Amino acid sequence: MGNADYVYPSAAEGGESLHKAAIPPPQPFVKSLKNSLKETFFPDDPLRQFKNQPARRKIVLGLQYFFPVVEWGPRYNPGLLKSDLISGITIASLAIPQGISYAKLANLPPILGLYSSFIPPLIYAMMGSSKDLAVGTVAVASLLMGAMLGAEVNAAQNPTLYLHLAFTATFFAGVFQASLGLLRLGFIVDFLSHATIVGFMGGAATVVCLQQLKGILGLTHFTHATDLVSVLRSVFSQIHEWRWQSGVLGCGFLLFLLITKYFSKKKPKFFWISAMAPLTSVILGSLLVFLAHAEKHGVEVIGELKKGLNPVSITDLVLVSPYLSTAIKTGIITGVIALAEGIAVGRSFAMFKHYNIDGNKEMVAIGTMNMVGSCFSCYLTTGPFSRSAVNYNAGCKTAVSNVVMAIAVMLTLLFLTPLFYYTPIVVLSSIIISAMLGLIDYDAAIHLWKVDKFDFLVYIAAYAGVVFASVEIGLVIAVVISLLRLLLFVARPRTLVLGNLPNSTVYRNVEQYPNADNVPGILILEIDAPIYFANSSYLRERIIRWVDEEEDRIKASGESTLQYVVLDMSAVGNIDTSGISMFEEIKNILTRRGLKIVLANPGAEVMKKLDKGKFIESLGHEWIYLTVAEAVAACNYRLHSCKPNLVTDEKAEPWNNV
Repeated sequence: MGNADYVYPSAAEGGESLHKAAIPPPQPFVKSLKNSLKETFFPDDPLRQFKNQPARRKIVLGLQYFFPVVEWGPRYNPGLLKSDLISGITIASLAIPQGISYAKLANLPPILGLYSSFIPPLIYAMMGSSKDLAVGTVAVASLLMGAMLGAEVNAAQNPTLYLHLAFTATFFAGVFQASLGLLRLGFIVDFLSHATIVGFMGGAATVVCLQQLKGILGLTHFTHATDLVSVLRSVFSQIHEWRWQSGVLGCGFLLFLLITKYFSKKKPKFFWISAMAPLTSVILGSLLVFLAHAEKHGVEVIGELKKGLNPVSITDLVLVSPYLSTAIKTGIITGVIALAEGIAVGRSFAMFKHYNIDGNKEMVAIGTMNMVGSCFSCYLTTGPFSRSAVNYNAGCKTAVSNVVMAIAVMLTLLFLTPLFYYTPIVVLSSIIISAMLGLIDYDAAIHLWKVDKFDFLVYIAAYAGVVFASVEIGLVIAVVISLLRLLLFVARPRTLVLGNLPNSTVYRNVEQYPNADNVPGILILEIDAPIYFANSSYLRERIIRWVDEEEDRIKASGESTLQYVVLDMSAVGNIDTSGISMFEEIKNILTRRGLKIVLANPGAEVMKKLDKGKFIESLGHEWIYLTVAEAVAACNYRLHSCKPNLVTDEKAEPWNNV
């Protein structure tokens, strides 16, 4: 067993390795801190473009950074306008009915959905870096805002205060979003893993669909709770109040919307059919109600929508107790959800078109449009997937499509709002259900199950938490499980036994490569993570256990006794003082057992700290090698050239013949 006859290059030469593991030269503390902060907050080095530029050019570059329109605007031409005009009109036809529907979902006046599709898209067109993101309100954030504010203030009993709190929450959401971008803290959003977002969105979509049973069945009294049990109890305790007219109308329009969506999915060139379907439903539903006087037979309608542009609402912000804390909490939580969705959608379509977007710039743009929007009667907006997908499929070229949409909404606010008087609520419910069904991603759940069972657990926890408890609890559960997994990765890193691939100096995991041979007298372990206080105790115990298991295996097989433990440090990017103490303990334990610890390929940061911690002096620099192959060669050479008892000499030279 093993490669006893293989000729190790360094050992064959009878001399030392040509290169030693180097200790990096010391750096001033200020320079080291500066480099660490730069890597943490500026990994993309956004200031690189300003280097060696004249003052005027720096001003222009600064404007282009915060206002990308300054960069692409001068190059805009009529050819691009044609594509953006078509895209803008198409997404406007979707934005108008969706905006009205989602505002109702947040327990806000329907007109706010139109207001929120006018001002924010104009801001984003100037500051956003995505060519495809179509700005507007989203169902999940609307539901979350309605649930969190509704827990403090009843929208029906105190509509004015509720409305003002919605503006205030939107303002703080914008402040939080923009701050993350300006302070380069966008990585915080990354703590919402893909499984967390998919599960949360799927659960929220399910809850939204259940909430729409109120509109579909024509119920006037309905629970404010969002959990499955409460909703079903509310539905089935009022069977005598179900209105068949509303149910037939709702199911009919829902079927129409689903058929058009299915057709457009099968025939992508007819994307405009599903995009126009919601507005078509609104028009047909309004005509049907008007002609049949259905509002007199139990079909609830929107009623009068205020005509005119967004009124100023900056003076309506609630900045006093006891509601300020509620607004801040709601703003931060809904802001994170909206931000995660907007950036994920923007990156997805940027990938399709082979360009990049800056996540921190997107945070500033989305945050700014929410801050400005809150001062003009808008509530939380971001880049919804459904609207952005229509924008992409319609062939948009730049963010001007958002401007076109905003102009279309403006004309609607100025001249067309009276036409929505007879729009049935049940049609809006059908539009919401149709949009939400696409957020329940069964394929993603199956993929998570196949690839990573723990991610699937996170998905199920998020989904079940939202559906059976509440939107907030579901989000908290998902985030806690994601953070727990992160902590497990840190606190329980993998350690692997490496073996030598036949006729090579390559060493790999023996479980992954069953043909890899153990090297007689040498145990080779790979530590697969940085070493910190959180995992140092575990690593000490795990390494000693590997040694015990190897000695038991050797004893059972009658092979040569274990003499060396080689630790492959290639994946150890950093180490703290607890890690250094752990190495000292392992060295002492192994020394008492007649074994020698050998390090292979420690990185610069690790070498620097081991040197400052005096561990290299204690171990001996001669026991640290650039590669596992060199370390094994040195140990193997010593096994065949030196007296066994000298292995306990901590400062023994591995290459000296005895």
